Amino acid sequence: MGAVRRRSRSGNGAGVRENAAGFTGGSGPVGVLLCHGITGSPFSLRTFAEHLVEAGCRVALPLLPGHGTSWQQLSRTSWEDWFAVADGAFRALRRECDEVFVAGLSMGGALALRLAQVHGSDVRGIVLVNPSIGTADKRFLFLPLLSRVIPSLAGITDDIAKPGVTEHGYDRVPLRAVASMMELWAKVRVDLPKVEQPILMFRSETDHVVDPTSARLIHHKVASSEVTERLLTRSFHVATLDYDAEDIFTESVDFIERHSALREGSPPAPIEASDE
Repeated sequence: MGAVRRRSRSGNGAGVRENAAGFTGGSGPVGVLLCHGITGSPFSLRTFAEHLVEAGCRVALPLLPGHGTSWQQLSRTSWEDWFAVADGAFRALRRECDEVFVAGLSMGGALALRLAQVHGSDVRGIVLVNPSIGTADKRFLFLPLLSRVIPSLAGITDDIAKPGVTEHGYDRVPLRAVASMMELWAKVRVDLPKVEQPILMFRSETDHVVDPTSARLIHHKVASSEVTERLLTRSFHVATLDYDAEDIFTESVDFIERHSALREGSPPAPIEASDE
């Protein structure tokens, strides 16, 4: 069966930056939805997506609304907009596949967990890379108020140990979008006991964006019988573009194979994919 070609609504309209387009590819009965982080872009997960396609998965990596254009557009969106696109991509995969996994980087990890909470057993498993669902930084308590008077602050992209690598994100972070992300955090934290799926979580020992609070909350609050945490010692926050990337890709495929029919499935499809 040929590779899937599909376009999903990103909510951005025209003017998507080069290297920021969404991605769909692959075929077969096992699907994987990948979600990128706030102010980032699908580029941060593109190589991961291609690796999953080579392993035989059908993959969707949508561009979330407000991303891939300008931070001002991101400021006009909310977590509900981001979730709506992720949810639509998940539902499309679920119609096409027997089993679907969700994965996310940073804020994309919060979206992946929310999908697991909403869709229950329709989500077969969860892969998280430096997930963001909270922080110990007390300054965030003032951010919703601050967002009313200060539009943006310096960006949080490109926290990568490997020299010369970029994730093609924004150089400014809109505070209204961060305040909305905090609303998503709150919803995800409240419903963590609803998460029963197996989890593979990668956490960078040195992360200048997300502190260990999120990983601790996930460990202590989910109802999953299997939560495996892998500590990454060579990579910073955007680990999917960093020194440990290949380990993340390989171990994620092993995790998906252990929890699905991928190992017994069709031979891997060539990477014939569509940029969205």
